[in-house]
Amino acid sequence: MKQLLLAARLDIAESLRARWFLIYTLVFGGIVALLFVFGLSESRVLGFIGLSRLLVTYIQLAMAILPIFVLITTVRSVAGDREAGVFEYLLSLPISIGAWFWGKILGRYVVIFAPVFLAMLCAVGWGILREIDIPWAVFGYYTALLAAMALCFLGLGMLISSVARSTDTAQGAAFMLWLALLLFLDLILLGVMIQNRIDPETAVTIALLNPLQVFRTAALAMFDPQLVVLGPSAYVIIDLFGAEGFRAYALAYPSLLGLVAALAGYFLLRRGDLL
Repeated sequence: MKQLLLAARLDIAESLRARWFLIYTLVFGGIVALLFVFGLSESRVLGFIGLSRLLVTYIQLAMAILPIFVLITTVRSVAGDREAGVFEYLLSLPISIGAWFWGKILGRYVVIFAPVFLAMLCAVGWGILREIDIPWAVFGYYTALLAAMALCFLGLGMLISSVARSTDTAQGAAFMLWLALLLFLDLILLGVMIQNRIDPETAVTIALLNPLQVFRTAALAMFDPQLVVLGPSAYVIIDLFGAEGFRAYALAYPSLLGLVAALAGYFLLRRGDLL
């Protein structure tokens, strides 16, 4: 445990000195600032009022930006250390591969999630100062949703980084994964399946294997429990999970996917050639 915490602290210190962390923090802080400038915390559109609308807009933007940021920065972790010859020194130090690997994951998770959460806290603080009603249930669930999303793509990034032999290969694979998830959101995926006369239940089930689709649908479910905006697909989702069950699934599935991917990356790293 001591070695793991030390590896996590070193990864946090390294990330704080990196340019990508500064850009990452400015992006999410800038998003909240722009939403304040445009007055989204004081407007009403289609039933979304005050801070609720700001959080809805923020979560939608975060779902587009957070995955690619996490993937691109994380895949450099193991692959970059391999190219830099860090493993040659690591093998001579009194630290296990497991402590180093999971320490990097812990440190990177803190660095990834902290700016996103702080931006949401700034939104809540602004709402309190302006005496705007705070939707605490929405805030809590969206925080958990962002935490699950960060864990999901962090695990996928570590898996890619453990398999790739170079940083360029790892970054290319990460970009292709992100692009594939974007392309197979509901509209494109369901359109192709309908043309091939696939059952709606099968199409929706496959769509819900895409973590981006799960995040997007769960964000909508907080304000539209019946998922009316999804049309007929909502009937399949409600029948499979129920409203509360789907919100729980949206937290559990991406988190489990990220942990399984991280475990796979760890075992592949241990059994592979570190040098």
